[in-house]
Amino acid sequence: QVQLLESGGGLVQAGGSLTLSCAASGRTFRSSTMAWFRQAPGKEREFVAASSRDWSSGTTTYADSVKGRFTISRDNANNTMYLHLQMNSLKAEDTAVYYCAAREGVVRPPTPSSMYNFWGQGTQVTVSS
Repeated sequence: QVQLLESGGGLVQAGGSLTLSCAASGRTFRSSTMAWFRQAPGKEREFVAASSRDWSSGTTTYADSVKGRFTISRDNANNTMYLHLQMNSLKAEDTAVYYCAAREGVVRPPTPSSMYNFWGQGTQVTVSS
């Protein structure tokens, strides 16, 4: 059974930093596309960043609104794939519930939420101005 479990959300002041993590278990996800999405109150879920990796190489993709501020990365330990999102220079408009998403294999483009078949429960990020 695949499980995605997010952690690291919280309250931070504008200009601050926060790191989100997602533990993906139940599959190896070594060849996969893993991503972060977010949903603010009253808005649709939107793409934030993705990490696509096959057996030999990997690519990252960012939404324009977070380029230069957010960094996505992944690592593997104890049969669990970890997806991280380092968020710097946070703004009030970054406030949202952040979701981890995954699917096996490389998908292009990685931006539509419909591309993913595994989702976490979400973690709240609140940026105070």
